[in-house]
Amino acid sequence: MAPTGSRVRPQIVAHRGASQDRAEHTLQAYVLALEAGAEALECDVRLTADGHLVCVHDRRIDRTSSGRGPVSTLPLTELESWDFRSWKEPWADLDDELDEQPAASVLTFEALCGLAYDWDRPVQLAVEAKHPTRYAGLVERRLVEMLRRFGWADPSAYEPARVRVMSFSWLSLRRVRQWAPTLPTVFLMERVPLRFRDGSLPLGSRIAGPSIHVLRAHPGYVQRAHAAGHEVHVWVVNHDDDLALCRQLGVDAVITDKPGQVRRLFET
Repeated sequence: MAPTGSRVRPQIVAHRGASQDRAEHTLQAYVLALEAGAEALECDVRLTADGHLVCVHDRRIDRTSSGRGPVSTLPLTELESWDFRSWKEPWADLDDELDEQPAASVLTFEALCGLAYDWDRPVQLAVEAKHPTRYAGLVERRLVEMLRRFGWADPSAYEPARVRVMSFSWLSLRRVRQWAPTLPTVFLMERVPLRFRDGSLPLGSRIAGPSIHVLRAHPGYVQRAHAAGHEVHVWVVNHDDDLALCRQLGVDAVITDKPGQVRRLFET
């Protein structure tokens, strides 16, 4: 997945869905993002106590649900009993259902894959493997197994990959490369380590994932990363001036909470 160099504008990636307007990591947030024109969906994955991948950002479910406790200590059946929507949308009709999944239920990664697979146009997934975790490499193993079920774990060089795996942990990305060598990987960075400021990345990583704060402080990083043969995917980009900066610098993808507004901005 080499940098395009000729992309007219960055790809629009919905951060946890259309998370400015809907509860993050809910099916409703992702459907709204796709309806608004998002070209890729970003999600975080964690492993439940009984081995299921679920889309939850925090280590604990306290902030985004009516329940409490670490995701890793709770079985899927218990997670499904909590409300993951009304903290953000207290007015929502919780009796509504999409694809037979309760509207407020925790979103499984399998269900998100199914949404992307069945959508009426190609949709990419940008999946962050959360670390640290008590399950270490089991998260990546389960992730690759699920992607293989959908036929997405082994993209060829002749077609765009449907999924890329992201992490702040280079060990996580190395595990992914071990089990799915052709799957694109994104090395996420809150700051660029000194040894990678020339645009290089850890062995096996193919895409740079700096924060928008990095680009504001070091706009020349994009050119260096491109010169080293890497795409640049920036998170989380919500403000018009930052979006303009990303477009001016030739960034390949922006991860945003408001995909619909970004789409309209890029089309003007």
